[in-house]
Amino acid sequence: MGIWRGPDGIEVEAIVLDDRPCLRVTRRIGGRRVLLAYCRDVGEVGEHVDLAELIAT
Repeated sequence: MGIWRGPDGIEVEAIVLDDRPCLRVTRRIGGRRVLLAYCRDVGEVGEHVDLAELIAT
């Protein structure tokens, strides 16, 4: 799948959860990765992070 990184430790990863594709949004805080949301589509990701700042890695 794919991974996109943003500022402030944001990471968006395309995963499969319960046999369905989704996007997992996490953020690194104090050396730990914290789950922000599981999103069904890019529109939902945009509620948590500025999509223009994401970079594919």
